[in-house]
Amino acid sequence: MAKEAAVAATVQAEELPKAIVRRIVKEKLSQLSTDADFNLHSEALLAFSESARIFIHYLSATANDICKESRRQTINADDVLKALEEIEFSEFVEPLRASLSEFRKKNAGKRAGSAKAKEGTNKKRRTGKEAVAENGGEDQAEEKDEEEGS
Repeated sequence: MAKEAAVAATVQAEELPKAIVRRIVKEKLSQLSTDADFNLHSEALLAFSESARIFIHYLSATANDICKESRRQTINADDVLKALEEIEFSEFVEPLRASLSEFRKKNAGKRAGSAKAKEGTNKKRRTGKEAVAENGGEDQAEEKDEEEGS
């Protein structure tokens, strides 16, 4: 009984979120169908979810094998692309490359923006000693002059 509960918990932990699977399926069906009114039976939803989960496992295992053949420990995007070709889903490679390129462009813009923000934050965090060292101690000389003048 405990073993069955453990297996059930593992299966449930590996399930894809039903709401996301439902949304993806309905979006695709609405693109393909002129009849916008359709229902998705719960067993069909489960079948889509399980199919996607199995596909992800198979693709990740194949990408992992490719990675290990290259004597690396981290799977990268090229490993996934090669894995798609290896498991005979090469028709997905070019659309995925395009999506990946778009993602990298967007991410590069975000990185540049966050680097500038970090640079600004680091300037604000300078200690007084760094500021003195930068301006050659001019601030200290001015402060001494002001103190002596008082």
